[in-house]
Amino acid sequence: LHSDVDKGDGSIKYILSGEGASSIFIIDENTGDIHATKRLDREEQAYYTLRAQALDRLTNKPVEPESEFVIKIQDINDNEPKFLDGPYTAGVPEMSPVGTSVVQVTATDADDPTYGNSARVVYSILQGQPYFSVEPKTGVIKTALPNMDREAKDQYLLVIQAKDMVGQNGGLSGTTSVTVTLTDVNDNPPRFPRRSYQYNVPESLPVASVVARIKAADADIGANAEMEYKIVDGDGLGIFKISVDKDTQEGIITIQK
Repeated sequence: LHSDVDKGDGSIKYILSGEGASSIFIIDENTGDIHATKRLDREEQAYYTLRAQALDRLTNKPVEPESEFVIKIQDINDNEPKFLDGPYTAGVPEMSPVGTSVVQVTATDADDPTYGNSARVVYSILQGQPYFSVEPKTGVIKTALPNMDREAKDQYLLVIQAKDMVGQNGGLSGTTSVTVTLTDVNDNPPRFPRRSYQYNVPESLPVASVVARIKAADADIGANAEMEYKIVDGDGLGIFKISVDKDTQEGIITIQK
């Protein structure tokens, strides 16, 4: 700073007040030059409002009105993108078509989004290909292969990177993990481990007695693996009936006549 009254003869001195005066900023009382005494971090404080005044060195009275000015801290790319909500978990139905949305990941960058590309983030997938992809601008993860079968593999661990400077060389980056579980769909029929079963039953067996227990296997899980058994042939007289044991999913054949 420089006062028009200052003739360079040392009769004027400069003083500084306001945010950070003395602690962060100092003024050379002879020249009016302002210096920072410590490293400035825009992410801690982006603006400082200061006031300076020129005084007559002998009388200590102002020689002109106080002037107020704002120091704006210019951003540099010193913060990497961070996934504040990571790590992520998500599910998608098995056999989903290519391009099915799974989950969106979001990284934030503490640098100034209005200045340069320091806070402009691009997403990429470091681990999880060729099964999944990520939209570079939005962070939306999508399926990239058709016919992903839960019964073959039910879980995938993805690593997603966010890089600032629009992904250019020299940009800073951060990563997060995404655990994707394929949820079950009813795509497997029940199968009996044997083609035929044979049981011998005494004719004196009382009604409601259990004749046999048989069990079909189903590669699906949950409700998709719950069984229902029916007798479709060979019992024209209706002597037998079959019901399901809900705990074991076995078919229980009993005598009903």
